[in-house]
Amino acid sequence: MSAEGVRSGRLGLLLDQFDWAREMAEVRLTGLSDEEYLWEPVAGCWSVRRRGEAVTPRAYGPGEWVLDQGAPDIPASEYAEVARQAAGGMTVAKIADDWQVSVERVEQVLAHTGTPEPDATPVTTIAWRLGHLHSCFAGQWEWTFGERRREPKLLVDFTPSAALALERLWALLDRWRKSVATVTDEQLDTIGFSQYPYGSDPDDAYVDVLMGSNVEFIHHMAEVALLRDLWRNRT
Repeated sequence: MSAEGVRSGRLGLLLDQFDWAREMAEVRLTGLSDEEYLWEPVAGCWSVRRRGEAVTPRAYGPGEWVLDQGAPDIPASEYAEVARQAAGGMTVAKIADDWQVSVERVEQVLAHTGTPEPDATPVTTIAWRLGHLHSCFAGQWEWTFGERRREPKLLVDFTPSAALALERLWALLDRWRKSVATVTDEQLDTIGFSQYPYGSDPDDAYVDVLMGSNVEFIHHMAEVALLRDLWRNRT
């Protein structure tokens, strides 16, 4: 439980959820070594790599170490969200721009019927998952509470050091959490309060953006916890 005690209302619930998730994450990440942080359990993993060793076409970062990133696409897990965007009045062209895909790809998703096939997504290392979270939260802070001008993909200096990566991530989350706690009810309902350029933030009420940020944090930290279990029991 946070220092503020029991909160009520939408913002209070979202902050409590984030606080609990973070407390569990910090416990689960205690003792993370560099070897485990960079461990690739299968072939073809995405990770943090030296710039000249990246295995993906859009790996990014401002320094020597970059975060793997593949070609843009709409994963099957997001088909329902794309349908909601279209039903809410967003044009196909705007959806395509948000997802950085072609109009034809969006039309294909909207025309899909039945249950989508599972995504064939790459396995990612703990380094990648923590780096991805760092990049997302840094970008959302900059484009919500910051100057709203710096390129999100250049905000995080990725590192092969587990201890340094965690130190930087916790510091960023402290700043993000402090800023979010100041948000008013009016701002929660403001569409475009966050102008983060990758995704639908500019088209969403900020309460929906915050909910999505919590989901992103929780599901990636759960994945990291599973990788730690697999590392501990590897043969």
